[in-house]
Amino acid sequence: MPPIQIIVAMTRDRVIGEKGELPWNLPHDLKLFCQLTIGKTVLMGRTTYQSIGKPLAQRRNIVISRSLAVTQGIELCRTFSEGVNLARSFGHDIFCIGGVEIYRQALPLAERLHISWVDGAFSGDSLFPEFELTDWSETDRRSYTGFTYSTYLRKKNAL
Repeated sequence: MPPIQIIVAMTRDRVIGEKGELPWNLPHDLKLFCQLTIGKTVLMGRTTYQSIGKPLAQRRNIVISRSLAVTQGIELCRTFSEGVNLARSFGHDIFCIGGVEIYRQALPLAERLHISWVDGAFSGDSLFPEFELTDWSETDRRSYTGFTYSTYLRKKNAL
């Protein structure tokens, strides 16, 4: 089965958004996001999809929503588990890209985390769910202007 991965930009205080938008402007983080997700399946909630404003090009887009109308370029699923099952059927890596509820449901299933640790303090009304970083092994770290990108693999005994 394709692995479930989480990709997120957040502060050390777990801030990921403010009023449906990113509270920072980090063009290189967006470029990195594209590089990692092109050709893959992205799974997101309705609010995340609406903040992006359109399906992400060159990716299979799955949106979890009970209220969104069928839209060209996205696969609409009513529940997270329905979305995961559909994503697995495509045979590509699965990237959960937000928001908070999608991250909360994906955390127990995820094998890998891709975190852009945003420098500085930002206020926000959306926080990444609490999790134990000690359950994960850092496998890569790269520094960029305004953030540090780290990849984590779930430790075998943390499942």
